[in-house]
Amino acid sequence: MPVVSITERIVNPLIPQRADPWIYRHTDGYYYFTASVPEYDRIEVRRATTLQGLSTASPVVVWEKRPRGIMSKHIWAPEIHYIDGKWYIYFAAAREDAPFDHRIYVLENESANPLEGAWVEKGQLKTNWESFSLDATTFEHQGTRYLVWAQRDPKIFGNSNLYIAAMSNPWTISGKQVMLSKPGYDWERRGFWVNEGPAVLIRNGKVFITYSASATDASYAMGLLTASADSDLLDPASWSKSPEPVFQTNPVTGQYGPGHNSFTVSPEGDDILVYHARNYEDIKGDPLYDPNRHTRVQKLYWSAEGTPIFGIPVPDGPLPVRFRSVSLQTQYIYHQDGRGVLADDINRVPASQFRVVPGLADVEAISLEAADRPGSYLRHRDGAIWLEANDGSASFASDATWWIRPGLADNALISLESYSLSGQFIRGQDGALFLAPIVSQQDAADATFAEEW
Repeated sequence: MPVVSITERIVNPLIPQRADPWIYRHTDGYYYFTASVPEYDRIEVRRATTLQGLSTASPVVVWEKRPRGIMSKHIWAPEIHYIDGKWYIYFAAAREDAPFDHRIYVLENESANPLEGAWVEKGQLKTNWESFSLDATTFEHQGTRYLVWAQRDPKIFGNSNLYIAAMSNPWTISGKQVMLSKPGYDWERRGFWVNEGPAVLIRNGKVFITYSASATDASYAMGLLTASADSDLLDPASWSKSPEPVFQTNPVTGQYGPGHNSFTVSPEGDDILVYHARNYEDIKGDPLYDPNRHTRVQKLYWSAEGTPIFGIPVPDGPLPVRFRSVSLQTQYIYHQDGRGVLADDINRVPASQFRVVPGLADVEAISLEAADRPGSYLRHRDGAIWLEANDGSASFASDATWWIRPGLADNALISLESYSLSGQFIRGQDGALFLAPIVSQQDAADATFAEEW
């Protein structure tokens, strides 16, 4: 029977029909999840000890919209935070008589478990002026708590810009708000001129803010702001902006409009990207009322320079994995120009991601489908390993099916034995992948791989 990895047990979409997802891993070992519900009429929170467990965890309604007045319409994008021993939820809400004139509001809960106890309304989080505002997030850095959010400035053309301010408490900003970004590139102006949905990640001596731009259909995409961790975060000059989207629609993988992300971590400490996307492009009516923005997760990678590599939104189904060579510790199985190779090029990480799926020739074995080329599989041909599209033939299915065996050089790892040629294994040699029998200890090492995210 094939080895089953942790990544195989995480399946996208993680949670259907939940947009603007927020996942927070707390010190109690639980993941806490909240997001916009399709009805936009309430705030739900659920928890589980694993990411996949969130998919079946029972949601608890912690707050419902008011029947009239403020907070009575379009409850959007809640986030749950734990600050100084209390839980806080930040969200945006409008009024029945002004359904798109949103403001930011805050809830507080003193219970150890936020699914219990009372959520107290702390009121509107006031910014420097009254206008459409939403998508507040908060973070602490070097002793100061900050708020980052989206808001419309009536003096600037467009729908929303990104702002930052210091905070005196979890529901109050102090001093002047500073604009960090406004829609300036064409990819930020498709349908609407929007910068929204900020999320903060502090790593490698830098502060990163992701954000989403353009209309909420397939145009939606993510951008990135970067500042040195030692800089003045309230100085716009401290921040640089990526000229291109860092995460966007990928028709090949069937993911459209990925965005409004958050970040969480695996139990092992790996950074996880959380986002929503649809799995189709054509939307009937207003995208705002299409309910099928589903919550998805995948691993976030890092360059040697310490900057995030988002890759591509991976296809629906089990999360892809990577296979690291034991004999060449920094090299992974990649596909390149149709061949299977060993390489160390994190900037091309999608070419090293493979979905472990039931074997095309035998469901007790496995096949390895390229995450960035759905329908194409690693197969052997003429003694070499190739990535080729499934032609539907029995010979292709047989040659693209593998047995996962205990690692020949380390039985805690894995080796991949050919289904159609018993006793022959995928081996790395001189940067290429071959199918060959195992004769020496070096052969065994060359045919042993660590399965990773």
